Amino acid sequence: MTLKVIGSGFGRTGTLSLKAALEILGFAPCYHMKEVIKRPSHIKLWQQIAHNQPVPWNDIFTNFQAVVDFPASIFYQELLEAYQTAKVIHTVRDPERWYDSTAETIYRAAESFSPWMAKMLPPLGNFIDMQERIIWQRLFNGRFSDRPYAIQQFNAHTEAVKQNVPPEKLLIFQVKEGWEPLCKFLGVPVPDLPFPHVNDRENMLRDFKRLRQTFSLLPLAIAALGFFLLWQRSKLSRSVRKLGQNKPTSVVISNDSEKSQARHANILSD
Repeated sequence: MTLKVIGSGFGRTGTLSLKAALEILGFAPCYHMKEVIKRPSHIKLWQQIAHNQPVPWNDIFTNFQAVVDFPASIFYQELLEAYQTAKVIHTVRDPERWYDSTAETIYRAAESFSPWMAKMLPPLGNFIDMQERIIWQRLFNGRFSDRPYAIQQFNAHTEAVKQNVPPEKLLIFQVKEGWEPLCKFLGVPVPDLPFPHVNDRENMLRDFKRLRQTFSLLPLAIAALGFFLLWQRSKLSRSVRKLGQNKPTSVVISNDSEKSQARHANILSD
């Protein structure tokens, strides 16, 4: 299996809807950030890429026909060189709305996790490090919070894609356009199904809230568990000490009884 479709659009430009559409059209499975999250081994590979360590693309995409979304979309040129027969779909949307959506969701993702959690759970720490290095540092130079600058980078990326990808291999696409331009570009029939519009913004916000609540209570749960274990240990120690205090007495009694019986036997023998 080899990549046939490469998505060069930023995250939050309808990439999840495009993933669902491509899979309906037969380009399944389609790689997405959600696939990264589900695979700790892939998180490690992307982290190596973030640290400028070479990783063969086939180690990541062997079982996939398409790829969209961060972090892969940042490497669309490298992927097109590796998979030269692939076509490129560049998803776009209104830049102002894109910024608001990104700032509310994936940019805030790391805030849901305390630093100590990232240290306790290596895959989580690796994911946060990878995302920080590839997206927020490499792509936005640590300036995503600067709204005009981030939007400028968003627009510049689209212009760079137009310059770097041959026109016959490139589709500039908004998911609101639906099936027709996508199917025409890919050379496949239009399915008798509604185009999938997957808006996971609210789900992401709800998940982040749930994670923050969970992790805010986690220290209390750990402390309670610690107190319980200490109490159990103390209880066990008291039981051991009590057993130790009782055991010598029974031994002494047993020894005294044996000595008494021996003396009685000697007297009888005399």
